[in-house]
Amino acid sequence: MRRIQPGLRGWVIRKHGLGLIWRIGILALAATVAACSSSKPANQGAAGENGGAGMGVQNLGSAGGSSLSQFQRGTLGEPGSGGPLTDIHFDFDDYTIRPQDGEILRNNAKWLTDHGNTRVQVEGHTDERGSEEYNLALGAKRAQAAKDYLTTLGVSSDRISTISYGKELPLCTDHTEDCWAQNRRDHFVIQGAQ
Repeated sequence: MRRIQPGLRGWVIRKHGLGLIWRIGILALAATVAACSSSKPANQGAAGENGGAGMGVQNLGSAGGSSLSQFQRGTLGEPGSGGPLTDIHFDFDDYTIRPQDGEILRNNAKWLTDHGNTRVQVEGHTDERGSEEYNLALGAKRAQAAKDYLTTLGVSSDRISTISYGKELPLCTDHTEDCWAQNRRDHFVIQGAQ
């Protein structure tokens, strides 16, 4: 809030629209992510790993990528758009790694260990219920929980970054529990070589 003097009426307290500030921040973040993701050639990264065997970063093609770039291309949630790392999911209003997702994270950690020059960004997502602020915080906790788990499995923490999109990039837009369960996720984005 700030005090302003509109004239003859004296001092008045005016509230700032936090929703507008959050939207501007998200747009600035999106512009930064888009600028950073377009600064490297697509084939830069793990080109020589394993003698060309396996799936290196250069072989991802249109698969994979951040949820934001998939959203911009109109491919968010399409089959085959996940890349080599598998998403994990969460229970409602929770950021605890479930036992079945621990196995997925072990497989993701193995892939990251086998591709030691790659970096990964963990995106935290939530369903549509709750405020923007709450969901951004919950998404950040979910991303951090996955990062911490991967770190305990031997992946160096300096190879893992986190971001929260909260409820802004849903895979499913129906208002059902099945749909909300799909949106409560961490998505893993390969970012290339260190």
